[in-house]
Amino acid sequence: MPGIVPHRHCVVCGKAIEPDQIYCSDECEQAMNKERKRQRNMMILMFLFLFALLILIWLPRF
Repeated sequence: MPGIVPHRHCVVCGKAIEPDQIYCSDECEQAMNKERKRQRNMMILMFLFLFALLILIWLPRF
């Protein structure tokens, strides 16, 4: 039985690709960049929301 050819899987779609690649196509790379940007924006939004909530809690009541 022959051995398995060295390979990796695309981190977006899971297709088998060459060991030195990360994505199988430009579309998958763009999809990953879009997802990373969405996650970064969501994290910034959550930190801003938490900061605003802490400010509201700690503000002295007039």
